[in-house]
Amino acid sequence: MSTHVGPIDVEALRARLGRATAAAAEAGVDALLISPGSDLRYLLGIGGSSFERLTCLVLPVGGTPVLVLPKLEQPGYAAVPVGELGVEFAPWVDGEDPYALVRKALKRTDRVAVADMMPALHNLRLREAVGGDQVLAGPVLRELRMRKDAVEVAALRDAGAAIDRVHARVGEWLKVGRTEAEVGADIAAAIVAEGHELAEFVIVGSGPNGASPHHSVSDRVIRAGDVVVVDIGGPLAGYNSDSTRTYVLGEPEFEDVRETYAVLEAAQRAAVEAVRPGVTCAEVDAVARRIITEAGFGEYFIHRTGHGIGLDVHEEPYIMGGNDLPIEPGMAFSVEPGIYLPGRWGARIEDIVVATEDGVESFNNRPHDLVVLPA
Repeated sequence: MSTHVGPIDVEALRARLGRATAAAAEAGVDALLISPGSDLRYLLGIGGSSFERLTCLVLPVGGTPVLVLPKLEQPGYAAVPVGELGVEFAPWVDGEDPYALVRKALKRTDRVAVADMMPALHNLRLREAVGGDQVLAGPVLRELRMRKDAVEVAALRDAGAAIDRVHARVGEWLKVGRTEAEVGADIAAAIVAEGHELAEFVIVGSGPNGASPHHSVSDRVIRAGDVVVVDIGGPLAGYNSDSTRTYVLGEPEFEDVRETYAVLEAAQRAAVEAVRPGVTCAEVDAVARRIITEAGFGEYFIHRTGHGIGLDVHEEPYIMGGNDLPIEPGMAFSVEPGIYLPGRWGARIEDIVVATEDGVESFNNRPHDLVVLPA
């Protein structure tokens, strides 16, 4: 079943198809074979899921793009402006060979690039039908997708504003005596109410659970003095929000909370301010890590500073040591250092930002300080 949310920008899609074809040619491949998922959504505005019946966008270099799909699925792709995009449909019915249709759409098959997440069920059959060398399409499309166009930046900006509105209401639900799961259910409902397709993830890490960065929710009852990490997000018109703020119920249980949190706040602020074209991903990571390490908490910052975001919650570029990729305008990613003290408490501050021509824009604009709620 296809997945389409929000208006389709024909000009943006036409430009993406053109850039993808040019990138394929530059990479020395004859065609891209794209199955349903975020890559297909990037190129056609509709994603969907892979099933036992093949759906595949054939994007040949120097040829006509063809969407091979089951005839019963064709109505779900009615929103694709095939005429304006120069894409042809090649529908098939049960009993016909869809892999032969892919082969027919290809001008050359010496070297084709296959979607990274294409199921083996289809990949192996395509290998038999198409022949030639097969490589991953990810390295080709990744170079395009991590540089957001104006349409994508606007979508991420809307998603960031929506998740900010949810964080602004967390105090309505985060109360002493409630479980993490109860709070998480209320937050998830609010995420959807703010226009998201779903709550992709809701982390409510209270007390010692906050020291586990990917904790979800549990039946732990929230107590006075708890520090609580709330990390939430999901897709809105296809593009994802992701923002973390840290809360405390009354006076913190531990005396070191405020001083330690001030270190984290300084590190996150400095890392955001370091973002600009030409600075590498590793350098942004180093800014946050240096401040936290010099304060004596280096061993408690146990993950990268950030990850790219767009149609997927986690995508290129990754803001981490060893990644010498220079930041370019349009690259959007999280800046989310954390400090996690096992068995005691943890904290994280996360904003989604985009590199501009001369600096950085943040899509999340809630206050960064430790949010004190009534106990």
